[in-house]
Amino acid sequence: MISYTELKKGMIIVYENEPYEILENHFLRMQQRKAVAQVKMKNLANGKVLSRNFQASDYFEEAEIEEKKAVFIYSNRQEYWFHEEGNPKKRFSVKEEVIGNQAKFLKPQTVVSVILFEGKIIKIILPIKIDFKVISAPPAIKGGTVSGGSKIVTLEGGAQISVPLFINEGDIIRVNTELGEYTERVNND
Repeated sequence: MISYTELKKGMIIVYENEPYEILENHFLRMQQRKAVAQVKMKNLANGKVLSRNFQASDYFEEAEIEEKKAVFIYSNRQEYWFHEEGNPKKRFSVKEEVIGNQAKFLKPQTVVSVILFEGKIIKIILPIKIDFKVISAPPAIKGGTVSGGSKIVTLEGGAQISVPLFINEGDIIRVNTELGEYTERVNND
């Protein structure tokens, strides 16, 4: 059992018989009262986000999850198809709701972690940084770097992100998939 003081961001617990991922956890102490943990958590079965306050009397069960590696193959009509790493014959699909906003950063042959709870896929974790080719980028405007400007580019797979002005069409860039942000340009060697 886990006490309310042991809850950490990213931890998966069972709350009301459902798997929840802790998104935020803050302690609140008011004068002459016991400390309260203000927790924001996401239901991994249906995607709903809850905010709850927990006290010293609250205990939780850590979710027994299984993690497997899988390789992304393709997407079709809000379904994303994968196969087990090392076994291309074992294919399975995942609905877009499970993957969430990270779906736009999936590209073929990307190895991901699949999180299962009671045999059901509840979460797909992408690598934190993935390299993408810039498919289209507006031209840089001369003198535009004075304000440290940025522009929106389209990556392979269709994702659009904000990048510095010096990024051009055909460049390979590294993207943080958790934040959906540009991190650096990769040499095209």
